Amino acid sequence: MQITDEKVVTLSYELTVTDADGQKELIETVENDDPMAFIQGMSGLPESFEDNIEGLSEGDIFEFSIPAEEGYGEFDPTAVVELPKDIFKVDGEYVEEMLEVGNYLPMTDDTGNQLNGRIIEVKSDSVKMDFNHPLVGKEMFFKGTIIGVRDATQSEIEHGHVHGVGGVQH
Repeated sequence: MQITDEKVVTLSYELTVTDADGQKELIETVENDDPMAFIQGMSGLPESFEDNIEGLSEGDIFEFSIPAEEGYGEFDPTAVVELPKDIFKVDGEYVEEMLEVGNYLPMTDDTGNQLNGRIIEVKSDSVKMDFNHPLVGKEMFFKGTIIGVRDATQSEIEHGHVHGVGGVQH
């Protein structure tokens, strides 16, 4: 079975990026025994990723790169914001381990969207956070194997995610 829209794809891969010095850096490894599973056309992955695996079948090996502009885009300075430190209180207290430079925190914007932000500076009365994707501005290199391809169930399509192995258990 070939990968097309509304097929559940299970795969393993290695993701590397090129750093500022031109050196390749391994970012993520997804192994065969704990693969990634998603519905083609509904994954939330960069469109270029899905385009590159379209038409592949179980057992196929892939290797491709995605330029920054087709991946997570270029750095957006407006995604760096300074927030009042008081919003980080839990039960009226600061959790010091939480407010460390480099930590990623799940946040919700004023319209209810879920975002992950990285703390880049902590001041006495504010916290500066970067809401750009961690791979923004980076060319990504993928190398992996298609482990399986199957039809998505109607329930999976309605929910927008894979159920069972490699997906959401509910």
